[in-house]
Amino acid sequence: MDWDVVLWGILPYVMIAVLIGGLVWRYRYDQFGWTTRSSQLYESRLLRIGSPLFHFGILVVVIGHAIGLVIPKAWTEAVGVTEDMYHVVALGLGSVAGIATLAGVAILIWRRRTTGPVFMATTKNDKTMYVVLVAAIIAGLATTLISVFGPHQEVTYRDTVAPWFRSLFVFQPDIAAMAAAGIDFKIHTLIGMLLFIIWPFTRLVHAFTAPVHYLFRPYIVYRSRDSRPAPGAGAGRRGWAPVGTPDRTRDGGSVRTPDRIGKGN
Repeated sequence: MDWDVVLWGILPYVMIAVLIGGLVWRYRYDQFGWTTRSSQLYESRLLRIGSPLFHFGILVVVIGHAIGLVIPKAWTEAVGVTEDMYHVVALGLGSVAGIATLAGVAILIWRRRTTGPVFMATTKNDKTMYVVLVAAIIAGLATTLISVFGPHQEVTYRDTVAPWFRSLFVFQPDIAAMAAAGIDFKIHTLIGMLLFIIWPFTRLVHAFTAPVHYLFRPYIVYRSRDSRPAPGAGAGRRGWAPVGTPDRTRDGGSVRTPDRIGKGN
């Protein structure tokens, strides 16, 4: 069996099919489960630290992966960005984002393990997700460190992984390019595909929900209601009555009506 064909020619399409099919299935049959199952009610101090670290870090990581895999080397060189310049920026931002993401997820895992109610609400599904997610983050940081401190490599991921990734979208997978990649990039890619395979069936599914409707939702108007008056006291104006319109009030037991009432009142 040619494992290169299986891993880099067949498995990616299996991953895409499971990802899309899983999202459709989850949306149709488990919309109420399409959530992170927030636990902020139980503990918020660590959550306020770990959640922003993780989410902002992973956002930069995703953007960096998209730029590195989608934009060909020839395009960046055509606008004057040399390979050395590209790697300095990519490695700098990638390292900071990767460390922030790892620190954030570490805080979230520590919080989940040490906060009783949060730990009791943790399922086996959550534990599996965290294991794969942390493995993907560590593998990504390892590739960054190896590219900086490891032996000099003439062939980088922009010559191997990136062409293979782009070739998947035209249904002509460049298996030879991926086969020429380093073992660190292969491991990182396999863990990443595993993460996307389980993605629709975990709490990570909320990442595919964009709250677009919030941009067009009308404002919610809050009005205070006056407290109930004491027995025998005059009733105040109703809290829900529109501002600037006449109202009927009681004064000493008698009903007082404004002299002029607008049309339609």
